[in-house]
Amino acid sequence: MSTLTLDTAQLLIAAALEHAAQIGVPSTVTVMDTGARVVATARMDGAPLVSIDSSAAKARTSVFFGGAATGDLAGAVQPGAPLYTIGASTPEPLAFLAGGLPIVIAGEVVGAIGSGGGTPDQDHEVAGHAIAALAE
Repeated sequence: MSTLTLDTAQLLIAAALEHAAQIGVPSTVTVMDTGARVVATARMDGAPLVSIDSSAAKARTSVFFGGAATGDLAGAVQPGAPLYTIGASTPEPLAFLAGGLPIVIAGEVVGAIGSGGGTPDQDHEVAGHAIAALAE
């Protein structure tokens, strides 16, 4: 069984924040383990305060949904969709917009990364850059 170490979480955060700086989007990045608990988080100077909570909610949502990309879940929570009220099923905040991605090591989901501070597309890009760096 693979585990998510602090070293790996810090590598992911460093890669994400480097990319966020390159694209000019002050961000907060949160890495959570499979228990949806924070392993590491960092907030860039100038990142919106809400990005602290949104990055955590995105990582948590990806973990809670078995390693799904949070942007892929958006349609399932719209009015009339199968998961419309799922957000009320837990006291912990969830986020159903892009920016949360699973962390996979040796073919196993070991946690998730969430990025907040930009548009959903920018947050997805920042998180995706971190996942790509892990694969290198």
